[in-house]
Amino acid sequence: MSIFTLHINGKKQEVNAAPETPLLWVLRDHLDLVGTKFGCGIAQCGACTIHMEGVAMRSCILPISALADKKITTIEGLSQNGDHPVQKAWLEHDVPQCGYCQAGQIMSASALLLDNPDPNDNEIDAAMNGNICRCGTYTRIKAAIKTAAKSS
Repeated sequence: MSIFTLHINGKKQEVNAAPETPLLWVLRDHLDLVGTKFGCGIAQCGACTIHMEGVAMRSCILPISALADKKITTIEGLSQNGDHPVQKAWLEHDVPQCGYCQAGQIMSASALLLDNPDPNDNEIDAAMNGNICRCGTYTRIKAAIKTAAKSS
């Protein structure tokens, strides 16, 4: 076990964990930030997506030892009141069904818009590839991203 200082949602957090511990479990088990979900554990479903320095990353395979001085944002840190343009567009388009994948979807979509404020359909598809929605709300997800792009 080692002590790691992590920069999460604008705050420094100290965590005592094994260096190979995935960020997902540090967030959920050590810091009680449970918005980031476990889906597959092999970075294939997108439920665990967070931002590292503004880039969408899968936290289930990201060891905390690789995070020195990196700024991490989780769904809890995206906005204080759920008023990020992507979150607002998600509600406007009634995207969530079961809701399990939504934090990861929102984090991927918001990272896309940080990098590309006016994505076309192909760019949206490429950025969201690997975010699986078992309820099949992909059409609404794409519409919400387009709405968020217009309001950003």
